[in-house]
Amino acid sequence: MNNLHFPDAWLEPLGKAFCAEFLEEIQDKILEISHHNPRIFPPTYCIFRSLELVDFRNAKVLILGQDPYHKFEQANGLSFSVDKAVRIPPSLKNIFIELKNDLNICNTSHGDLTFWAEQQVLLLNSVLTVEESRPNSHKKIGWEILTNKIISRLSERGNMIFVLWGNDAQSKIQLIDNINNEILIAPHPSPLSAYKGFFGCKHFSKINEILVKNGLSEINWKLK
Repeated sequence: MNNLHFPDAWLEPLGKAFCAEFLEEIQDKILEISHHNPRIFPPTYCIFRSLELVDFRNAKVLILGQDPYHKFEQANGLSFSVDKAVRIPPSLKNIFIELKNDLNICNTSHGDLTFWAEQQVLLLNSVLTVEESRPNSHKKIGWEILTNKIISRLSERGNMIFVLWGNDAQSKIQLIDNINNEILIAPHPSPLSAYKGFFGCKHFSKINEILVKNGLSEINWKLK
């Protein structure tokens, strides 16, 4: 876990000095942690993948997750996403169920959400790394300094749709200007809470309705 490379397109919006200082600090922390637990996910080259696929200027939607999947080979740098060869996790299954009920789109063959990201849907976790079999293990090492700033800067830019599923994501609402942005809220798609209001939220159709209203192209939610 060294030589983290931050996407150039986000350096100016977040501040080059801020990014340089933050990267040095977080890299040192992760390196120290790796001496005790070498299994840290996602792989180093995937940590900033969500930001590599979505440009600050063109981002349309932010779907905020909590932290990466903590089982081997699951986390791929995009919130809720797994690689094509990986079994679809329960929360993502429920996301696909809601998508089917909302727009009659059936994504069952794989759980790789890269195609969404390529359409400027920022699939960002609040915390960008995790130790194997230890969910939330990196919650307090400092990642939220960066991700809170990303949320704040996108809010200041405006014309964003922020999708906040669950209490952890909804705790970020104070960072968002609800006059110049849209905020969609629902319970988390986890099996523990999906039946408490996530199912039936119709966020996928609502996102596209907002985009069209704002003169932007809809998201094609059907994965390739």
